[in-house]
Amino acid sequence: MTVETAVAFPALVLLLAIALWGVSAAAAQVACVDAARAGARAAARGEPLAEVRAAARRAAPPGAGVSIDRDRRFTRVRVRATVDSPVRRLFPPLRLRAQTVAATEPEGGAQPISARN
Repeated sequence: MTVETAVAFPALVLLLAIALWGVSAAAAQVACVDAARAGARAAARGEPLAEVRAAARRAAPPGAGVSIDRDRRFTRVRVRATVDSPVRRLFPPLRLRAQTVAATEPEGGAQPISARN
């Protein structure tokens, strides 16, 4: 092994770790968007709060928080998640969030709901 290889190898491993972190962060962001959409769809149909939360949690990344606000006109679902970096000394964790607003169906949301996790 040459000196150049010995110096370059750790840098390549670090670069690979950061690239994989970026891909996992992008996947987690897509999961947050999907979870917010699934929760808003369920809440707009007038499903109970437990069903709405379950729909959002099924699609959310692990450890994500879900908040739901529903009134007679609109339903808003927010999903928040954190993705830790592989090198915690160099990069802080990423805080991801997604929000979806849907019209509440007239026969669905008769009572306002606000729930936070």
